[in-house]
Amino acid sequence: MKKILITGASGNLGKAAVNKFVAQGFHVIAIVSPGKTLGYETVSPVAIIEADLSVEKSVEETIAKIILDYKTIDAAVLTVGGFASGSIETADGTSIQKMLSVNFSTAYFVARPVFIQMLKQESGRIIFIGSRPALNPKEGKNNVAYALSKSLLFNFSEMLNASSSGKDVVCSVIVPSTIDTPANRQAMPKANFSQWVNPEDIAEAMYYLVSEKGQALREPVLKMYAGS
Repeated sequence: MKKILITGASGNLGKAAVNKFVAQGFHVIAIVSPGKTLGYETVSPVAIIEADLSVEKSVEETIAKIILDYKTIDAAVLTVGGFASGSIETADGTSIQKMLSVNFSTAYFVARPVFIQMLKQESGRIIFIGSRPALNPKEGKNNVAYALSKSLLFNFSEMLNASSSGKDVVCSVIVPSTIDTPANRQAMPKANFSQWVNPEDIAEAMYYLVSEKGQALREPVLKMYAGS
């Protein structure tokens, strides 16, 4: 049975990913924040692990324990992240550091030991969640700290792919526009929800990237903008 690590498993996108990979026969290792639960029902096999992904030592210990227990990690989906709006006038150093911690450091701290393990295995898939403002300056100028923090994931993914050249280890970035979640609907009640991206559709793309059908992809960046 293949094993997949999913961070942010208690969130809307994490939930969609957990359900998708369980349905496809994966053993899911779901990481949640300390003191939190998934918040929804799942069928086994799902292992729930608490970890503070903003603390590198905590992450290193968690990943080391996972590798000790499961021997291999076939795939990792890193959904942890946060959003903050603000132009250059309001994006001070504190804002930048907060977004870097939430959107980049959490991904880096997990991806680094997982990637090293995958190199030893000579196989594996890592999926990051990017953002359209990180690729589109016209949108990014209104969300400077958020866009900058997310933009690092693209360069990081490319560096990892360069480091795994010749091995069956591939890092991907999925770039959604607005995701259709209860929180986003509440924040933008007048928006056209039909133009947003469903978490379940993103989970389908995740599965494709780690499935046999996606094996030929080397440095994929999937833009999922739906109707927006």
